[in-house]
Amino acid sequence: MNASEPRRCAWAQGDDALMRRYHDEEWGTPEYDDARLFEMLVLEGAQAGLAWRTILHKREGYRRLFAGFDPARVAAFTPEDVDRLLRDPAIVRNRAKVEAAVANAARVPDIQAAHGSLSAYLWGFVGGAPLRVERRPPGVFPATSPEAEALAKALKRDGFRFVGPTICYAFMQAVGMVDDHTADCFRAQR
Repeated sequence: MNASEPRRCAWAQGDDALMRRYHDEEWGTPEYDDARLFEMLVLEGAQAGLAWRTILHKREGYRRLFAGFDPARVAAFTPEDVDRLLRDPAIVRNRAKVEAAVANAARVPDIQAAHGSLSAYLWGFVGGAPLRVERRPPGVFPATSPEAEALAKALKRDGFRFVGPTICYAFMQAVGMVDDHTADCFRAQR
């Protein structure tokens, strides 16, 4: 690490400029926009079993192929659209993950109708404000939390797929529902 570089969470240190920029500008920043929240649900589900770096480097492909993550447009994808997506190397070509993204998009309007927005529904699991956790040492992150477990259970009940507790916790970290920057990170809220 260059002495002039700020200290970051351990996962964002290194020579990958895209990872550093994602950490510095996005990860852990509260997000309330329904399309952006849907995007992160899809991407965190796509990450299952893979490195976040892989997904982040394919993010623009996902944005292009998944209609800018407009849930209504994604929900309208046909089996032929899914087959087209599975042939494109711009995304992770996993049928279960792609089909889950399309199925999850179809669930979003019901959530919006019942709760006013996807944002209101999701943020309700943390009381509408980011959870402040005890600052952890560098490299120490939990895999889940009671809130992530509750969110995963509710999403599954509401028909969502690829939304287990670990995926939900990573999602919550990414969209700022939990502030999990480590104690030595320049983005940690004191």
